[in-house]
Amino acid sequence: MNDNRRNFLQKISGAAGALTFAPFLNPAFSNNIHTEILKYRDWNAEDLANNEEFWYQVKKAYTVSANIVNLNNGGVSPSPKVVQDAVERYNRLSNEAPSYYMWRVLDRGREGLRYKLADLAGVSTEEIAINRNASEALETVIFGLRLQRGDEVVLTKQDYPNVINAWKQRALREGIVLNFISFDFPIENKKEIVQKFKDAFTSKTKVVNITHMINWVGQILPVNEIAAEARKKNIEVVVDGAHTFAHLDFKISDLDCDYFGTSLHKWLCAPFGSGLLYVKKNKIKNLFPLFAGEEPEGENIKKFESLGTRSFAIEQAIGQAVDFHHWIGGERKQKRLHYLKNYWMEKVMNLPKVKIHTSLKPEFGCAIGLFSIEGKTPGEVSSLLFRDYQIHTVGINWENIHGVRVAPNVYSTTKDLDRLISGIETLAKA
Repeated sequence: MNDNRRNFLQKISGAAGALTFAPFLNPAFSNNIHTEILKYRDWNAEDLANNEEFWYQVKKAYTVSANIVNLNNGGVSPSPKVVQDAVERYNRLSNEAPSYYMWRVLDRGREGLRYKLADLAGVSTEEIAINRNASEALETVIFGLRLQRGDEVVLTKQDYPNVINAWKQRALREGIVLNFISFDFPIENKKEIVQKFKDAFTSKTKVVNITHMINWVGQILPVNEIAAEARKKNIEVVVDGAHTFAHLDFKISDLDCDYFGTSLHKWLCAPFGSGLLYVKKNKIKNLFPLFAGEEPEGENIKKFESLGTRSFAIEQAIGQAVDFHHWIGGERKQKRLHYLKNYWMEKVMNLPKVKIHTSLKPEFGCAIGLFSIEGKTPGEVSSLLFRDYQIHTVGINWENIHGVRVAPNVYSTTKDLDRLISGIETLAKA
């Protein structure tokens, strides 16, 4: 390996170095992709965001449909081929002698994976638990917190249903009080958002639930600033990061939160049914696990991994997804995703009957965008886009948010979005 090639690999792969690239060096999979990507080793993220040649090479790493344009990556994203292959490989190994290879081999591989995830998240390995999705991670926190009757929790009506329902169940069973606030998005004023949370805090508030990115509309909330206000009143901070981890270029440690849950099968493109839970070290002891273990009041993060039998093939292949993420680069990825959202929005925002519901500014939005067409329901628009253009989106009707959600990913091209633009133009005229 020559010096330029080695330096490039180390630069974009971080501490993992050239070993991170191992799956991509297999000629049977992506030797040509690797060669093409090397051409752009000196490009910065801003300039590369609109370079279709580069991102077409990234698309080659996926096995996505050549005919259906999938713009619902906010629900779940496809895995690149290297991750799919890893799942199959680990699964075949497991089936050779399940109780041996699953429990004595693959299960022990969790510590290496924990290290990789902690490194990506910017936190300690003693604060990361590996689970199956954001709902499981967040419900571990919601049901594990030691709250008493009358204690208040501040959350928003625009939060994710599973999270809201978990809090409602605690309220029903134990008498905690839910203090809902509501927003009319998009909002491009951090102070306005923070003030609304601050105004909801009372002497009885024990927890604030913050959705880092609102899944319906793509609005980014200023977690740090809200958390700072919560700290002044000794309020614990729970962050739903389902749509920001490996989407925005940040570290969990940047957020100053106590708890953070995310799904890895969204923007990290890890295998379906993989997630992550972060619990600040000094909070672990007093948080009960969702699935009981030997030491429910222990200080070891592993107490949150007592899930029983699950797919170690899925779990172990998360490592390949982390490698793939580093292969692209976090900053490059975020810049590209924001560019794609703005690309289609800027071309339809002034059309008659079309309304945009997501900010174009990078501090308030990234990949996810919402639009609506006057005179048509979100479901009608989404159905017509698929029927006439084979574009997969999702109609959103939640609280005061109504529209069609569009969520491209790194394998999406501007040519894909040109088809979307054409579809919206036609529907807006009908």
